[in-house]
Amino acid sequence: MDISPVVWGITLAVTVAFFVFEFFIHVRKPHEPSIGESARWSIFYIGLALLFGVGIGFVSGWDFGGQYFAGYLTEKALSIDNLFVFLLIITSFKVPRQYQQKILMIGIVIALILRGGFIAVGAVVIENFSWIFYFMGALLLFLAWQQAFGSHDSNPTEGRAIRLVRRILPFTDDYHGDRLSVNLDGRRHFTPMVLAIVAIGVVDLVFAVDSIPAIYGLTDEAYIVFTANAFALMGLRQLYFLIGGLLERLVYLAQGLAVILAFIGVKLAMHALHVNEVPFINGGQPMLWVPEIPIWFSLSFIGLTIAVATVLSLRSTRKPDSSDTDAEAEQPVRSTRG
Repeated sequence: MDISPVVWGITLAVTVAFFVFEFFIHVRKPHEPSIGESARWSIFYIGLALLFGVGIGFVSGWDFGGQYFAGYLTEKALSIDNLFVFLLIITSFKVPRQYQQKILMIGIVIALILRGGFIAVGAVVIENFSWIFYFMGALLLFLAWQQAFGSHDSNPTEGRAIRLVRRILPFTDDYHGDRLSVNLDGRRHFTPMVLAIVAIGVVDLVFAVDSIPAIYGLTDEAYIVFTANAFALMGLRQLYFLIGGLLERLVYLAQGLAVILAFIGVKLAMHALHVNEVPFINGGQPMLWVPEIPIWFSLSFIGLTIAVATVLSLRSTRKPDSSDTDAEAEQPVRSTRG
């Protein structure tokens, strides 16, 4: 996939323009978005992402189009997992609803910048060191285990980064609108908004560690990696307000993501063996008999896993219908005696 510097420049400029547009149109004036507003913009951004993938398919071939869609699905699922932690942070710091958009917007921009840096580094490393696929595969398998069985109950207000910032800078106890700092008694104080942003920034860094290896396991095209990440993050703010109540019902999303990360980890390991250059493995010779998992299978597997995790989550957390409850109550009680 040959992407010219001009196309890269246009892509970066359009991405920045979208986030500037978001800030001035939606975030600059503090308010809590309605369900209708959130739904309309969520549909717009998801539709735009799908349209872009179709464009890649027509212009560069459907193999690259399939890589984009697999990457986008994976990054979108991981981004929704981000929303769980964002929700925990915003709740822990008691950010008023009308100011939450600003926190989310800054957090999403930080995520995009961090992922952009990881993408650039990853592209260079992959180009020059094929052994990195072994490392990335092992990392994803570890992260899959952690995702499935790790604890996610830590308190964001007690993290090391937060404690360090509290020791260095003076903070107010209360929010002052959506301002990041205020002048009190002739001294500059920072508001809890800054602490929430720091916590989200730390979370973004952690999530970038599993996000970038995961998508590089699906494609080695840096352009696809970047655009899939950018589109996955676009509209994430609106999605937060749209499915905020639904997030608590996605109880099997972590397990679904664990399956996806493990699958990509195995895919990376198989690719590493297929292009092997490590001297102490098979004498430094590629193992061409190891099959490469095709992108259509990856896309199908990821889509099916997300669908199954979502359906099982919604079914297991479905509230019993009142008519069903009444019907059960009318049924005769069975005797437990013999």
